[in-house]
Parts: sequence; C-alpha cells; structure tokens
Amino acid sequence: MARYFDVHPANPQHRSLSQVVEILNDRGVIAYPTDSAFALGCTMGHKEGLERIRRIRGLGEKHQFTLVCSEFAQLGEYVQMDNDVFRAIKAVTPGPYTFILKATRETPRAMLMPKKRTVGVRVPDHVTALALLDELGSPMVSSSLILPGEDDPLIDGWTVKEELDHQVDAVLDSGDCGLGPTTVIDFFEGDVEILRRGAGDTAPFE
Repeated sequence: MARYFDVHPANPQHRSLSQVVEILNDRGVIAYPTDSAFALGCTMGHKEGLERIRRIRGLGEKHQFTLVCSEFAQLGEYVQMDNDVFRAIKAVTPGPYTFILKATRETPRAMLMPKKRTVGVRVPDHVTALALLDELGSPMVSSSLILPGEDDPLIDGWTVKEELDHQVDAVLDSGDCGLGPTTVIDFFEGDVEILRRGAGDTAPFE
C-alpha cells in the first residue's frame, strides 16, 4: 500500500519530503506533482525502478525516460548542448518541457535510448517538485503518469493513490499540478523536432 503525503503547495513540509526521499533511496518508486500533471519517479541507476515504471505505464524498452533536475545548471552534466541549444533551452527553463539530447558519460546507461544514446532532461516550474529534488540532492528519473490506454496524465493525488495503491511506494500531493504532459522537443539531430505538444508553448521552437 502506497504511503500518502499531503504537503502545503507553497511551503511543503520538510519532514514529509525527507520521508519521501528515504523511500526513494530505499529503491522505491513514487508519484509526485509537477507543472505538467503527476509523474512517476525513482533514483538514478535504479534498474528495477525503471522496470516498475515501464510496467505501470505499459511501456516498451525504447521508451525515453527523463532526468528531472532542480536547476538549469545541472543539465550540462548529463546532456551535450551547443550554444544555440543552450540559449533556446535556458529561455524556457524552468517550465513544462522535456528536451531530448545526446547524453554525457554521467548519464546512467539504463536510461539511454539504444543506439542513439539520448536522454530526456527537464527542470519543472513547481514548488513541491523542486523542493523534493533539493531534498534528494540529485536528479530523479521520471516519466509522465499516463496509464495504459489513456491519452491524458493523472492530475489528482487521491486518484493516483486509488489507481496505483499497490504499484508505487508513495504518493506526494500538494493539490496543485499542471493539467497536461510536457511538451517534448528533440534536439538530437541538430534540427528542432516537436515530438509532443503539451503544456509548454511550442512557438519558440517553430
């Protein structure tokens, strides 16, 4: 049964965040709110966690996972960006975007797309998500919480608890999250490709 943590949206309680981090560090999988609906998360390098997320979402081996970071400066450790890409991403970060880029050697191999060796990265514009990342002290592996057969992600914490009570270890809820998934922008081949139109405005990339 998943533990449910209800925190304040403007000032999430440290005790609850530390307990969620304990669950993550104990190889747990959590659901948490972001500026683009709820997401599933686990720690970096946690292969079993990745497999659990795949099972929950009904995903194949080629699914592109995302590293969720607490600040823009962290991205350069995990992905390669030329000057133009650097400026384009910084202009809309933090925000409801996921960017696909070539990974550096610091990125866990289990997260990489086969052959392409790419990874998704993003910095959410959400108080609770950022507070959780700060408490964790490192990026988190993540995927939008879209259940099999559904087009839209889950946006209500109690619904997440009911749907995934025996599939995740914790649900962190602050009663405020975005209504749609991230907009996904692929920079891997040099040209900008919009892979998914979501909560983030695509105008800067068109």
